[in-house]
Amino acid sequence: MKTLSLLRHAKSGWDDMIERDFDRPLNGKGQRAAQAIGTAAMRNGLAPDWIIASPAVRVAETLAIFLPAAGLDGQEPHWDRRVYLASSATLAELIRETPDSVGHLLLAGHNPGLEDMILDLVPDLDGDALRDAVEEKFPTAALATLELDIDHWNAVGDAPSRLIRFIRPRDLDPSLGPDND
Repeated sequence: MKTLSLLRHAKSGWDDMIERDFDRPLNGKGQRAAQAIGTAAMRNGLAPDWIIASPAVRVAETLAIFLPAAGLDGQEPHWDRRVYLASSATLAELIRETPDSVGHLLLAGHNPGLEDMILDLVPDLDGDALRDAVEEKFPTAALATLELDIDHWNAVGDAPSRLIRFIRPRDLDPSLGPDND
C-alpha cells in the first residue's frame, strides 16, 4: 500500500507585471490559504516521506508556508521542472520514478494535471462524494490524499485508488472561498 498526496499551489497574483507565468508569486489570499491547508495537514497527520514539486515561484512560495505549518520544516522538496504544468500522464511518469522505500509521496504542482490525475486514478463510483467534489473543482491550495493498492511506485495506475481526504481552503475558512478576495 502506498499513499499519494497532491497539493495544488495556492492562489497567485495576476496584478504584477510578471513576464513569465512561471514567475507569478502568491497573493495575500494564497498566503493565508497555504497556511490554513498546512495547519489542516498537520491536524490530519500528513507525513510524507518524499516531496516532488514544481519549481514555479507560486509552488515554491506555497511550500515555504505550507511545510512549516504542517510541521514538516525538515522536509526538502525534490524540485523537478517536469511538474510545471504537467499532464496527468507526465505526473504518473514522475511518480513511477519514486524510490519504493517511500511510503507516502507528496506531489506539489498545478492544474489541470493534478485534478486529472485524481480522476484518472480513482474510479467514478456512485456516492463517492470526495471524488465528485474533485471533479467539480480542484481549487488552488487544495490537498487530496489517495491510497494506492500497490507495492511499487512503478505500478501507479495499475490498480484502483481510493480518495481518502480532500481539503479545500474554503472548508477551513469561508473567506478563502472563490467569491472572497
